[in-house]
Amino acid sequence: MIRCDVHTHAFHPKIADKVLAQLEAHYGIPAVGNGRIEDLLQRIHAAGLDRVVVHNAATSPDQVIPANNWAIALQRRYPEVIAFGTVHPDFPRWPEQLDRLEAAGIAGIKLHPDFQGIGLDDPRMGPIFEALEGRFICMLHVGDTLPPERNPSSPRKVANVHRNFPGLSLIAAHFGGYLHWDEVIAHLAGNNVYLDTSSALPFIPQEQLDTIVSRHPRERLLFGSDYPLFDPGQETVLLNSRLQFREQEWEQLWRNAAELFAGILSPASQTTDELSRHTS
Repeated sequence: MIRCDVHTHAFHPKIADKVLAQLEAHYGIPAVGNGRIEDLLQRIHAAGLDRVVVHNAATSPDQVIPANNWAIALQRRYPEVIAFGTVHPDFPRWPEQLDRLEAAGIAGIKLHPDFQGIGLDDPRMGPIFEALEGRFICMLHVGDTLPPERNPSSPRKVANVHRNFPGLSLIAAHFGGYLHWDEVIAHLAGNNVYLDTSSALPFIPQEQLDTIVSRHPRERLLFGSDYPLFDPGQETVLLNSRLQFREQEWEQLWRNAAELFAGILSPASQTTDELSRHTS
């Protein structure tokens, strides 16, 4: 069975150091990796994982095209990589970018409301969610140190997106809401939004973790590490220690990703050299 980490980041070498410093400053978490694709792939192989989903979010309109150039290049060059593209509501040609990404075989879009400075409930987001529905998987960053009612992203806001766009495949990162655990329990646990495990296990109290996992459908849980802040192998160990997963429960996690990425998450049949020839 293919094992997939659904939540990682790898940055273009020209900006990797800058982005890493920004992440460390914002979250107060020392990164374990250098944010480069080579380091990420070494770590997933060491962890016994086969595939990795790499995310980038455009935090300003002028970043949309470069971020999507990077996503397309990563997916073409590295057989292990499933790359997500991005859009920004203040970039007027975002529909053209969705067409471009779809034509390039990009399966998903990453949105980071907190860094993009636009709330999930902002009316400008509605047309984007409508355009993604039935076409792309949408990975949402959810949660932060602000209270849920003041934060651009929150579990309640994700639940509203899910209700208004029921055909949209949503992944709510960080077990549904980093530091918003009670609101995850109130608004997301138990529905069919996917929750990933990234950037949550070191911070969530055991009782709230157990409640979320017990209430949420097991077929809607996904493994994610949030590299470069955390190491994929270390996160599998931590997840196992926190939840005491048995072999069949790990198999369920891997199967969930395989079903979500059906047709994409398959054994790589082309080598890196072959893919490079197609992009040269």
